[in-house]
Amino acid sequence: MNRLHRAAVSAVFGCTLLCQAVYAGRSCAEPQPSKTETVVRALSLALQTVTVLDATGAQVVVLGRAGQDLTKYGLHYSHFGFAYKQTDVQGSQVWRILHKLNQCGSADSAIYRQGLGHFFLDDLWRFEAAWVVPTPDVQQKLLAVLLDEQRSVQMHVKPYSMVSYVWGLKYQQSNQWAIETMAMALEPDMTGADASRAKAQRWLLSRGYQPGVLTIGALTRLGARMTAANVAFDDHPNEKRFSDRIETVTADSVFAWMQRAGLTTQAIQTIN
Repeated sequence: MNRLHRAAVSAVFGCTLLCQAVYAGRSCAEPQPSKTETVVRALSLALQTVTVLDATGAQVVVLGRAGQDLTKYGLHYSHFGFAYKQTDVQGSQVWRILHKLNQCGSADSAIYRQGLGHFFLDDLWRFEAAWVVPTPDVQQKLLAVLLDEQRSVQMHVKPYSMVSYVWGLKYQQSNQWAIETMAMALEPDMTGADASRAKAQRWLLSRGYQPGVLTIGALTRLGARMTAANVAFDDHPNEKRFSDRIETVTADSVFAWMQRAGLTTQAIQTIN
């Protein structure tokens, strides 16, 4: 089996937790079969990503993708998760991704461990990866959490909204789970039962995290809320919501914050 074949098999079949068909933020009512060209491009991007990440010598990277067109909001990337190296049953080092996904446009979500192929097979708007390598200390603390089956999902709650309020607890979108998990890993006082989303958010606020701000008018909010189960705005403070100011966790804001907070010493890198 050549390297491309091995990488493709590892990427596509590397799902180790809750492995099933998932369409992030989209309805599963009428699933469309993946086009051959799309699969080839996704696997090619996965293989490129594996090669580039291997060359970094890192054990954990923060990895983003452009799953949706968010350019009207000034955003490049829609989603991020934690890519980490793990020893497989053959004793080889392979990359896995731990991230949160919305289940078929519903109001629920779950945490998934997958190969990089799954990460890029989700009907991407743009075949591009973005990543940053955390500092060695941050990697070490993150890896300990990512490999722990209980702690890795401790910050997760099922109620989901794509635009959940950054400092709210009613819903939790994918990027929000990831950054709250990062906070839990890096805050020494958040161990065991002492860990909570509220504490994670206080730590993020104290470390200068600034959310993405989306300008979404009343008519757009009303239409989205009436037609999509995975969109809700009622957790946002009235003074911000009624001024069309929606503050939520975006991949772009997390990448920028990691640099400001000294959690990485490198600029964001891209693969396309």
